Amino acid sequence: MMKAKRGALLAAALASSCLGLNVQTRAKPAMADADATAQKQAAEAESGQKKFGLPIACRLGEDCYIMHYVDVDPSPAEHDFACGRQTYDQHDGTDFAIANEKAMAAGVAVIAAAAGTVSRARDGMADRRVEGEAAKQAVGKVECGNGLVVDHGQGWESQYCHLKQGSVRVKPGEVVAKGAVLGMVGESGLAGFPHVHLTLRHLGKPVDPFVGPAMPPGCGGPRRPVWEAPLAYVPTGLVQAGFATQTPTLGEVLAGTYRETVFPVGSPALIFWVHDFGVLQGDIESFQMTSPGGETVIKQEQALKNAQRAWLSFAGKRNSPEKPLAAGVWQARYRLKRGDEVIVDIHREANLQ
Repeated sequence: MMKAKRGALLAAALASSCLGLNVQTRAKPAMADADATAQKQAAEAESGQKKFGLPIACRLGEDCYIMHYVDVDPSPAEHDFACGRQTYDQHDGTDFAIANEKAMAAGVAVIAAAAGTVSRARDGMADRRVEGEAAKQAVGKVECGNGLVVDHGQGWESQYCHLKQGSVRVKPGEVVAKGAVLGMVGESGLAGFPHVHLTLRHLGKPVDPFVGPAMPPGCGGPRRPVWEAPLAYVPTGLVQAGFATQTPTLGEVLAGTYRETVFPVGSPALIFWVHDFGVLQGDIESFQMTSPGGETVIKQEQALKNAQRAWLSFAGKRNSPEKPLAAGVWQARYRLKRGDEVIVDIHREANLQ
């Protein structure tokens, strides 16, 4: 999501920006379920706090990830609720992202985080990844892009932004169930990558779902999360990785350009690239690449000089008459460490034919 100040949500417009195991259980009697539901609703009514599910139909840590958290720092500095840096100044929501635009084109559903009534909706804006100041200014005051607001009662509402053009399925006044499909993940409005931005509000004020309402400002304080199931805080991780035959750019990676694993043996180079999120200064990353004959042709390690919310790194071997790329299966490995903790450790293969 691009860095921008977030205006109030008006009735006439939406404004927001972003640059297995087999388990058997014993069924409970229907009356017990009804009693449990009634008790939960009574507790929520008493506290004024509802519970919310994910706004996206995906598996966190597998085919989607949280790119940005709410900025809880009231100063011009930026900190997420855990005192990390995976946010930016005045960011009032949580960005649930997918790897690239190929995944976006295939379709990833945006779903209602709780039951409610649609109060506002907009569609018709093009999906266009914002890169540069001119593109940012062209978005104007419709930073949320295609999106909607759902009223959940008791002063609660949820806002969903950057949906795919033509995908919004609901209209104002429509009642939606929790988990109902509202549209598809897109890049409309002020969006620098495919994702859905979720803002929760209570009594008109943004609420960090990892913290809860009426909590003191700043990070590291008491928390009363409003997620219906606990969500882990993951400030750093892998988005995607692959191979290319030329130097990749982050824009190309976000477009889903480099997905092949089989290449001509006469390719100009073989480059192993990795797209991470939330790297910090001092993190150690290492690359290793092995030829089909078992020779280690790349083995390098470096300490990162700067923190980056989005990070693209790569290493590879050029093809030359003197040192040609051999036909066969090439092995590549990447590791990202922070102190003694290994955060990312992946292995990939490419076949030169």
